[in-house]
Amino acid sequence: MSLKIGVMGSAATGQDTETLQTARLLGEEIARAGCVTITGACPGLPLAAAQGAHTVGGQVIGISPGLSLDEHLYKYHSPAEFHDVLIFTGSGLMGREVVNIRSSDIVVIVGGSSGTLGELAIAYDEGKLIGVLTGTGGITDVIPQILKACQKETGARLIYDNHPQKLIEQLLEVYRTEHYQHPSCFCMACETVETQGDLATVRDPVCGMWLDPKCAGTTKKINDVVIYFCCSACATEFEANPSRYSVT
Repeated sequence: MSLKIGVMGSAATGQDTETLQTARLLGEEIARAGCVTITGACPGLPLAAAQGAHTVGGQVIGISPGLSLDEHLYKYHSPAEFHDVLIFTGSGLMGREVVNIRSSDIVVIVGGSSGTLGELAIAYDEGKLIGVLTGTGGITDVIPQILKACQKETGARLIYDNHPQKLIEQLLEVYRTEHYQHPSCFCMACETVETQGDLATVRDPVCGMWLDPKCAGTTKKINDVVIYFCCSACATEFEANPSRYSVT
């Protein structure tokens, strides 16, 4: 499966042009990296990211607070454009934040105020890999102080950068080389999974997924070593950049 990157940020209208453009560039970079963009299907900076991803052919999923498209549009005054899929939670604005975070492999914070702070808290508490697009205002200016005050080790990892492309590149590198081993508090570490008999004893070097060899999507043999992939997309990515991935 493609990695899913959630963009969490201010839904307020009237954002300055520079910050909106930065959010659009973020969405573009997520799409160009072959990842799915997840938003709260709201206006503001997340919508700008959705627009950026959509413009370059990326897939965008919106997690709606409403029960239906009618509620989404007319009760919550939220957009449908630039999203390929809307998932109707019926959980309201606060309730859908949990679905936003748990549906994302990686979370990126852009600007934001109290609602985004809630999403940050969930992501941090659940051990997610979190990117902070600095220079976009809001809570991004004070996140280090907030987390320092929490004095809590959760397994979450924070990466800060003011350049969308560099931020996404760093996040994907960390996820694929380290964080996949324990992507959230709800996942067993890969070292634990590896010991579970014959069920998951090999790892896809691209996405990090542990697999039952009998159920691998495809394989490739290099120097008498069989490499297992969860799907053809990972095999294609490996073939394009074999030196990037460890197969030991």
